[in-house]
Amino acid sequence: MGTRFKKKKRKIHLYRIIFIIIIALIIVTIIKNIKQKEKAQASNNTIEVSGNLLSNQTEIENEIENKKVNETNNEDNTEPTNTTTNEIIDSIENSPELDWKLTLANSDNPVPEDYEVNLVSIDEYREFDSRAIKNLQNMLNGLRKDGITDVWVQSAYRSVKEQEKVYNDKVRFYQNQGKTLEEAKALTEKVINKPGCSDHNLGLAVDFNYVNSSFEKTNAFKWLKENAENYGFVLRYPKEKESITKVNYEPWHWRYVGEENAKKMNELNYCLEEYVEFLRE
Repeated sequence: MGTRFKKKKRKIHLYRIIFIIIIALIIVTIIKNIKQKEKAQASNNTIEVSGNLLSNQTEIENEIENKKVNETNNEDNTEPTNTTTNEIIDSIENSPELDWKLTLANSDNPVPEDYEVNLVSIDEYREFDSRAIKNLQNMLNGLRKDGITDVWVQSAYRSVKEQEKVYNDKVRFYQNQGKTLEEAKALTEKVINKPGCSDHNLGLAVDFNYVNSSFEKTNAFKWLKENAENYGFVLRYPKEKESITKVNYEPWHWRYVGEENAKKMNELNYCLEEYVEFLRE
């Protein structure tokens, strides 16, 4: 009886061991499967990211290649030209339509709406075009160097608003003398350009001293007649050109046009209107 009981007990113990082993194997298998799945998922993610990167890189490379092809095609379709950069610049600078120094301002040619004036100060009250200020300063220095010190700039740049005030004041002056508005305007425009139609609005004109005909008798006027062209300035409203300029003779009013243009204008005896027309023919 005792022996049989012991055998039965050992058998139960063995079954327990086998059961525990089986459970352990099952757990190990489950854990192993889980790890394999995680590894596989991570591998798939890596492949997907790498694929995206490779795809993006390929797209970029294709885009660069297409751009190169397009540039090559554009170059092939461009007609050959022998025009140099200097020739293009010369063409622009020599065109009267584009040469700012020859911009024409009168009753028939208002200052262009897109015309830009970059100004620098002559003194506390007056300004001039920054591209020509050195020419004006050198001309004034030349006058003083030759002993002519009783000369000064009375008026230079005027805004359109300032020009309007000067114009309207002159119209009222003639009206106060009994002229009609039409008569007053006609008389005014012989001595003062309409607003937006003046060299002063361009910043390229200077009026000297007291702005009257007495300036013609000064040494400064004589000097300017002989030397102003060397600095790029011309007498804007000569006496013999009144029928063309439509403005009375103004010995005090000098306009910057550039040295080459000034010398050519004097050589041809042209006022600015005639010279611009001559260049356009």
